[in-house]
Amino acid sequence: MTRAWAELLQLVDDLLGVPLAAVLLLLAAILFGVLYYFYPRWVPKRFPRLRFRRQGKGDQDQLDVDPDEDEEPEPDAEPSTDEEVPELPAHVFASLADRLAAEGRYAEAVRERLRSMVRGLVEREILEHRPGMTVTELARAAGAARPAVEAPMRNASGIFSDIWYGERPATAEHDSRMREFAAEVNR
Repeated sequence: MTRAWAELLQLVDDLLGVPLAAVLLLLAAILFGVLYYFYPRWVPKRFPRLRFRRQGKGDQDQLDVDPDEDEEPEPDAEPSTDEEVPELPAHVFASLADRLAAEGRYAEAVRERLRSMVRGLVEREILEHRPGMTVTELARAAGAARPAVEAPMRNASGIFSDIWYGERPATAEHDSRMREFAAEVNR
C-alpha cells in the first residue's frame, strides 16, 4: 500500500507540481464547503407521497404516486388572481381546513384555518380587508379593534409563521390549537 501511495504522489508531482496540486485541493475544499452550505436548498421540501386511490366499487386499490403534492387545493369558487385569497365566506375556509386536516395535510389546514379566522373578522366588520397585510399586522389590527381577539390571533399567527416561514413540520397538535384559537376568535 505504501508503494502505491508513493507512486500516486510522484505521479501528481510529475503532472501538476506541488503548488498547483495544493491550490486545486484548496479550491476543491472551498467548492465542497459552498455546496454543503447550500445543500438544503437542493432538496425538495416534500417528496411525493404514495397513496392508495380507489378506482371504483369492487376494484382493488391501486398504488399511485402523486407528483403534484405541492399544489394547493382549489375551493369551488372563481379563480383568484396571483396570491389573493378568493372572496369566500369563513365557513368555506373552515370546512376546507377540516378536510385538509382529515387528509393529514396539517400545514395547509393551518393556513386555511387562519384564513377562516381572518375572513370571519372581516365579515363581522372587526377588520378591514386590505390585501398584502402580513399575519402579524392582521393580529395587531384585530387586537386594536377588539382586544379579546388579540391573544388568540397573535398565537395563531405565531403557529402559522413557524410552519410556513420557519418551515417547521405541521402536526395534528398545531391544527387542534388553531381550532381552539378559531373558537376563541369567533366568540
